[in-house]
Amino acid sequence: MPTETGPHGAGHTTNTEALEALLQEKAQKELVPGLSVAVVKGNRIVWEQGFGFADLTSTLAKSSTIYLWFSMTKIVTATAVLRLAEGGNLDIDAPVDEYFRGFKVVSQAVPVTVRHLLSHSSGLANPIPIRWVRPASAPAPDQRAFVNRLLARHRKLKFVPGERASYSNLGYLVLGEVVSEVSGVRYEEYVREEILLPLGMNHTGFSYPELARREAAIAYQPRWRPLTPLFRAALPRGIVGPRHGRYVTFNPFYVNGAAYGGLVGSVSEAIRFVQLHLNGGQANGTRLLSPESVAMMQRITPRGGKRDFGLGWFRSREAAQRRPAFVEHLGGGAGFWNVMRIYPEESLGLVVMGNTTSYDHESVCDAILSVPWE
Repeated sequence: MPTETGPHGAGHTTNTEALEALLQEKAQKELVPGLSVAVVKGNRIVWEQGFGFADLTSTLAKSSTIYLWFSMTKIVTATAVLRLAEGGNLDIDAPVDEYFRGFKVVSQAVPVTVRHLLSHSSGLANPIPIRWVRPASAPAPDQRAFVNRLLARHRKLKFVPGERASYSNLGYLVLGEVVSEVSGVRYEEYVREEILLPLGMNHTGFSYPELARREAAIAYQPRWRPLTPLFRAALPRGIVGPRHGRYVTFNPFYVNGAAYGGLVGSVSEAIRFVQLHLNGGQANGTRLLSPESVAMMQRITPRGGKRDFGLGWFRSREAAQRRPAFVEHLGGGAGFWNVMRIYPEESLGLVVMGNTTSYDHESVCDAILSVPWE
């Protein structure tokens, strides 16, 4: 299986041959057309590499290959909220409807706070988002109207806020509206100006950059997987593309709902965001958060369920006793699967992105962890 050639980062002196061999084998055996990986150790990005194909017709996967982030976007949304809080623009323990009046439609015996949304402990429903996508050529929906319609359909909370936790994409859509209301600009603009550009993430955003579109990964779904007929039946017209050998392809598309899953970009830029959270809110001399806010985001509070949450970050319940400890966020949908993970005790962070709907990312993370990074 081909791999990207060229510089691999500051830590290329580290022996990565076993890791590269494992990733090549994994991509071949698990039918992952392409994988892109980046690793940060301490305050240095030490390794970036692509494996396989961004496009099976011609293009190799690279560290600069562009993928849809999907739910990894939520960590950026959480970071935006904490940045506004540090600036004195909002209180994360205040009721949400103080900042976004549209939230008043939700019935709240106990007020839902911004912190509840950040930690998935609000009690909001999590409607299936399979149709929350559109072809890249289609206009974006009115974001505020989209959120208001969803809230009108899901006014009743599933549990008392703060008592337990349950993952909610809708909660992060609401946080996007909070960011917009408090900052006075569109959520996407705030994220771009206050987070992405200061970190040098110039080619990460909420649409495919015109000059970089040729670097975008094609999304693939193995034809015989159980989900394949569901995607074709359920996704909006124009998204499911032609067959390519053993795969169904997806035409370029965007997520409706920027704040819960709309970012588009490469591992070579996403790792700069990981670097920020691995180093107390600072990356390459740019400070966006205080060490206290970063630590608070990574502080996991078990509340029952399959996942334990911090403020944005989470880990599975079964991983709670694993060492070294980590926090992460996954992101996946039609034709993409990604993971962003931090091992604070090891001062190690990673991003893995692949252009198929699922694969065993745990073994990839374990293989990266096993390398004695310098």
